[in-house]
Amino acid sequence: MSSPVVMNLMESSSGAPEQLAAESAQGSLAIVGHQTIHQANNGDGTRSTLTSSSASSLNVPPRYRSELLRPGFTADPAQGNAIELSVIGTSGAIGSSTAVRMGGGLGDADPEAASNILSQTGPGRANRTELEQNIAVEDPAVANAQKRKSLLHFAALCGCLFVNGWNDGTAGPMLPRIQEHYHIGFAIVSLIFVSNAAGYLSGALVNLYLTDKFGFGKVLYMGSLCQIGAYAMLAPAGPYPLMCIAFFIIGFTLAIQAAQATGYVASLKKNSNAKMGILHGSYGLGALLSPLVATEFSKSAKFWSFHFIISAGLYVVNTAVLWTVFRGRRQEEIMKEEGETTSDAEAVSSNKFKQMISNKDVHFLSFWALIYVGIEVTMGGWSVTYILEQRNGSSNSGYISSGFFGGLMLGRVLLLWLNKKIGERRVVFIYCLLVIGLEVTVWRIPSLIENAIAVSLVGLLLGPMFPILINHSTTILPRWLLTACAGYIAAAGQAGSAVLPFITGLLASKFGITTLPPL
Repeated sequence: MSSPVVMNLMESSSGAPEQLAAESAQGSLAIVGHQTIHQANNGDGTRSTLTSSSASSLNVPPRYRSELLRPGFTADPAQGNAIELSVIGTSGAIGSSTAVRMGGGLGDADPEAASNILSQTGPGRANRTELEQNIAVEDPAVANAQKRKSLLHFAALCGCLFVNGWNDGTAGPMLPRIQEHYHIGFAIVSLIFVSNAAGYLSGALVNLYLTDKFGFGKVLYMGSLCQIGAYAMLAPAGPYPLMCIAFFIIGFTLAIQAAQATGYVASLKKNSNAKMGILHGSYGLGALLSPLVATEFSKSAKFWSFHFIISAGLYVVNTAVLWTVFRGRRQEEIMKEEGETTSDAEAVSSNKFKQMISNKDVHFLSFWALIYVGIEVTMGGWSVTYILEQRNGSSNSGYISSGFFGGLMLGRVLLLWLNKKIGERRVVFIYCLLVIGLEVTVWRIPSLIENAIAVSLVGLLLGPMFPILINHSTTILPRWLLTACAGYIAAAGQAGSAVLPFITGLLASKFGITTLPPL
């Protein structure tokens, strides 16, 4: 026969019982405010759930009582009242047996009985455990509140990646205008990418230190705030060295923002794979829309740099949203709001950087990310120049960059089902082979329309690869290092988005832009 579980409730300052949980061989009990949830083991592998409301409907309401239930206990009003929940089996019968009392202190309780019932708490008030969260979430009000918080947090991170994509999508249409304005060639204009790369690498190296010192929310906020200053430096079209400094700041802040957002989503236990695809799909959406606007500004020899005013405005909005949603809090605190749990080892680790650097899998994944993101941004950035020079395109060729990033966005969302059906590891090889084939057509077929379509399809096939990479990292890296490693990998990828375009610019200055497709 199953037995009820009886707990002394420690009352909060408002007089309402605090959230407590206990588990025994007979079942488990959670108390959230005045709502009680009791799960009973039925002996046949199933569990029955009884809440205070369902108990009332069966005329067996939970009983709050201050008298003692076992001989030998001494009443202590400071420890609160006891609550007893009857247990309902699968047949609906009410069980009964000896009840055990627990509360503010376990010193006067039966040690053997207490250890059988509450195995995951220490002396004093019951600690909040994962068991407690799993049971408490059955309350519809709690579940709905957690879902709303989760959607709000995720939407804010998608907005952050959207403006990051907006930044990366700007380069393609702007490169020819920057060359013309400053009277520089491929090699010198590529210094923008060098500055960007230096910023990305710096951000990747200090991201973990900044996160440990200031926390997730503050790092995101400060990164977005610095972006506004960088775009304010670009808007007047000042000296070229000033532009390079601004791109260094942009690279630094983009690296830490991408690291924070990617690391957060990778740490989620609920739908993390799908959310990772949508998160980086938001990046693709920003990179899709940016060239549409940048192309129009690039047609003006006088006002081309005003495009960066729009970018600054977007980051003003992004900064306000990040502060409103996250309030500068640490990741563990934010995740608890949406019912997510964090690893204890992650919370107490004092030397995560050393552990991360000594893990060879992190370096392999980071190198892959560097190459992948480098190819992605090189295609989006230099393809416009290639079409202009090799296919005699017009000033509207900047829209080809939008086609590429539009394919990137769609691939990260629409191909999720295909990745799951074929298998993420196998599908990456298929996508790579198809991308190589499409690049050959861009290289060998002198057709502007065919090249534009092929570039868009390349974006579609490249799109899912980075989310797949991050998802794979969650299966091979230690859980307590996941946030740090995912951030490091994302930052390495951002560094690649600067290194490979720079190499392409050097080769183009020596051999011509025809080196883009074979590269």
